[in-house]
Amino acid sequence: MPNVLSIFSGGGGIDCGFKKAGFDICFSTDFWKPACDTLERNKVGKMVVCDDIRNIDYVGSLETLGMKLSDIDVLVGGPPCPAYSKSRFYRTEKKRALEDENSFTLYEYFRALDEIRPKVFFFENVFGFVYKPHQAAFDLLKEKADEYGYDISYKVVNTANYGVPQKRERFICVGIKRGEGEKFIFPEETHYDPENTPEDQIGDKIPWVTCGQAIGDLDYDLPEDAEMQAGSKHKDLLKLVPPGDNYLYFTAERGYPNPIFKWRSRYWSFLLKLSPEKPSWTIQASFSNNMGPFHWKNRFLRISEIKRIQTFDDDYELCGDFREQWRQVGNAVPVKMAEVIATAIKKQYFKEE
Repeated sequence: MPNVLSIFSGGGGIDCGFKKAGFDICFSTDFWKPACDTLERNKVGKMVVCDDIRNIDYVGSLETLGMKLSDIDVLVGGPPCPAYSKSRFYRTEKKRALEDENSFTLYEYFRALDEIRPKVFFFENVFGFVYKPHQAAFDLLKEKADEYGYDISYKVVNTANYGVPQKRERFICVGIKRGEGEKFIFPEETHYDPENTPEDQIGDKIPWVTCGQAIGDLDYDLPEDAEMQAGSKHKDLLKLVPPGDNYLYFTAERGYPNPIFKWRSRYWSFLLKLSPEKPSWTIQASFSNNMGPFHWKNRFLRISEIKRIQTFDDDYELCGDFREQWRQVGNAVPVKMAEVIATAIKKQYFKEE
């Protein structure tokens, strides 16, 4: 099996996807203990190192496994992304991209790439990474890949188009060391939006996977559902929001008789409710009382449900308290999306003899 070294591993979305595709996860690392505990609990890989990425000694860590840098075939990771997120456009007090205090994470990805020089690297981030205000970071990725001898292919993917029950857009870049093969070709999309796709563009694709299909069988009553009401002080308004809608339902522009909110005055996820007939919107990293998506039955989603939406296996055990588990799932790359890309990488560059 090709060997993978994973950095910024989080709760294991990328690692689990590559493992499902037939890769051997040799080494994973993250600075956050609940995430590291999750990786350990599920035996995702051979070794987990819980430390600041700036302290990681790749040579020494691999030596404990009896391995060398040259044994690593693929480097994977998604540097923490707040500085490139859509929300940062609203957080004017925060700096963006390379000016952000956490920009060192991007440079640490390049340090790992420089030291290891694997055959392939997989880099993931929020789709805002390609926005014009973040051009310097995007340019740095391209420059470093070229400097270290890699040809890159990149794409902003909508995970719903690959069978994930979630409309989650992510930037994915795959680099191939020169001389090891042609540029990576992204796999064809397998699913389509049944509401907005012309018939002549459907081909062999199948409709998006809906929330009803993904989590409908998990809808049962629990005592804690009544303790803290979804929507917080707006819980009564949430009950009026049609499935698949949000606070904009209560605006003049949408024809609400006595408008309560101004158009685009809140985050899109405010009072956002899932529809059982559509995929979920992006599961956020932070649990919130009034920011969705919420269940169509006017309650918070449960960990078991957001795991399904992020395509983790039901038996994948998350460590930490409720909010820590939520953060691990919300921050993750959907396992199925990682598996689709990993399968394409394996097919193109690690053909079994």
